[in-house]
Amino acid sequence: MRPFPRLMVAVLLMSSAACEKKSAPASAPSPTPAAASTGGPAAEGPILLGQVGSLTGSEATFGQSAKHGIAMAVREANAAGGVKGRPLAVRVYDSQGRPEEAAQAAMRLINQDKVVVVLGEAASSNSLAMADKAQAAGVPMITPTSTHPDVTRKGDYIFRVCFIDSFQGGVMAKFARDTLQFERVAVLQDNKSAFSVGLADTFREAFVARGGQVPATESYSKGDTDFRAQLTTFKKLKPQALFVPGYYTDVALIARQARELGLAVPLLGGDGWESDRLFELSGGALEGGYYVNHYSVDNPDPRTQDFITRYKAEWKEAPDSVAALAYDAARLAIDAIGRAPDLSGRAVRDALAATRDFPGVGGTINLDAHRDAVKEAVILKVEGETRRFVTTVKP
Repeated sequence: MRPFPRLMVAVLLMSSAACEKKSAPASAPSPTPAAASTGGPAAEGPILLGQVGSLTGSEATFGQSAKHGIAMAVREANAAGGVKGRPLAVRVYDSQGRPEEAAQAAMRLINQDKVVVVLGEAASSNSLAMADKAQAAGVPMITPTSTHPDVTRKGDYIFRVCFIDSFQGGVMAKFARDTLQFERVAVLQDNKSAFSVGLADTFREAFVARGGQVPATESYSKGDTDFRAQLTTFKKLKPQALFVPGYYTDVALIARQARELGLAVPLLGGDGWESDRLFELSGGALEGGYYVNHYSVDNPDPRTQDFITRYKAEWKEAPDSVAALAYDAARLAIDAIGRAPDLSGRAVRDALAATRDFPGVGGTINLDAHRDAVKEAVILKVEGETRRFVTTVKP
């Protein structure tokens, strides 16, 4: 195992007036007798949040977008006076898109940095690895975009601000069957991704339940670059569409190879497609495809449009869904810290669990008994080098 300095990049964001003072950490209560005793957050200086994200690697746009959204939420909170009379800061570690790196980053945030809340990761496989560490230590964790149901099942300290795969997969299955009136849709899934496998499972079940057929399911593994064998199998079966619940890097390459083989059916997918690089990498091969997402820049909701205006002013680009949901996750954490009677893990956890009707920019958030967000989804269509808002689907 390599030492931490070669594993991750750390960034500390603070208001310019804030200086972190050294103090003995207060002891935080453990959620269970088996939980690790790591000490609690500092009693003075900035209240520290932690983020783990893929700042490098094949899904680097996810980590960078999340970093921007979280930083913006923290700066706005500090401009409004901070929380409990103290400024906020965030420490960021790079997971490189790998579960083992994500888990080690979470441990460092908890044991060394003494963060109050851990934010991240984007990918479900990475969040699953982190959740075990956060739960054992009794430190609340909020994932912005990990949709696999098992993430929050890791324990009562794990939360999310996005909908889960069963809702997302069902939305696309309903849209493909009822609106697009497809009868036969094949599935291509990433067997190394908990997100991809979970979404594929829920899509198949919901699509078949609505009278559709799935003539074949083929698999690949993250890092593969040749999908021609799977696509050739699909071409022989003549499906009306392909459901590809992968991440944008793989999806773009799959789309290009499908077109090269003459497989000109629409591709369907989930929120893993969301990246501006999708259009650059696919070279127009995803034209006419559809995917489920948490948010759209075309949503006329004033709250959403105000966020987009402020984000553009700060980062000189439109926010994608990862940025929007990371912003919501950070604001949800900040709100809970403000409502909690103290900064212990249990107190902040209980405040998070009590969240109702939180005004997120990606939709109003209510957390259910499983700490999953109950909120709306949107369907987007790929047109040229942009995505067009098609419809909103409520839970």
